[in-house]
Amino acid sequence: MPDDSTTTHHRVCPVCEQDDARPWLAKERLRLVQCRRCAMVYASPVDPELASGKFYDRLAAPFYLSPDKLESDFAPVRFERELRLFRNFCERGRVLDVGCSTGAFLHQLRTRWPGAYDPLGTDVTGAALDHAESRGVTVVRAPFLQHDFGGALFDAICFWAVMEHLAEPKGFLRKAAALLRPGGVCFVLVPNLQSFAVRLLGAKYRYLMPDHLNYFTAATFRAFVAAEPAFEMVRLESTHFNPVVIWQDFRRAPARVSAVERARLLRRTTNWKQASWLRPLRAPYAGLEKSLGALRLADNLVAVLRRG
Repeated sequence: MPDDSTTTHHRVCPVCEQDDARPWLAKERLRLVQCRRCAMVYASPVDPELASGKFYDRLAAPFYLSPDKLESDFAPVRFERELRLFRNFCERGRVLDVGCSTGAFLHQLRTRWPGAYDPLGTDVTGAALDHAESRGVTVVRAPFLQHDFGGALFDAICFWAVMEHLAEPKGFLRKAAALLRPGGVCFVLVPNLQSFAVRLLGAKYRYLMPDHLNYFTAATFRAFVAAEPAFEMVRLESTHFNPVVIWQDFRRAPARVSAVERARLLRRTTNWKQASWLRPLRAPYAGLEKSLGALRLADNLVAVLRRG
């Protein structure tokens, strides 16, 4: 990645906002640094299109709207973990999904629990929002930070795999706090930098990639949330585990995996989850995932935050 300040965007630490970092990892165009103050790992410098969000509008056709991705996103098993966690903390009400993409999560809420939720989605990818609307999901076609919600308050706000993409994630958390009713909940899911997959694969891991700007551990995730005093973290879990990704990435060079290949694998793993012949493996797989989660070694971190 060129270092010319006219073509790249320099970042300070997204957690403690200090500009005191050391090089941590380089992978193709990705340059990761680690904050000397709070140990947060983040990308700097980054492409201006990633900082502005324009990159994701270009990614819509090859990834978000690919037949493989759409088939997976709207499969009944796709958001089973997220839906289970969500229902534990929010049984009804107004829901805002920030970074809703094609609207699959909100579609699941509407179809599984008719009348329980009033869902709204927002994203920067116009083509993905077109698809969300075609599935009956109401959307806002404006950047989350700039949009005026007209005094509306929500019972739940979701950031499913969103915070890692943001150049300034604190602003999103701050606005979410302002948009939640007292007692409302915010769900935040991010990749886990201390996962078993990252520890084993290092730079080979496919999710160390240029469009991921922030790399949280459990400690830096807690520090990130603690910076917003309106929120109390009521749960922090480590969840999800994909051994196929580990197997594929272990055998390859540390290069970016194409959007087409990622979407194809997502479709395959979704189909495997639904295959009757793999039913005997589900219990041991669930046990392994639970064990990794207990050790904070599963692929993702997910937090439930309550508005004071």
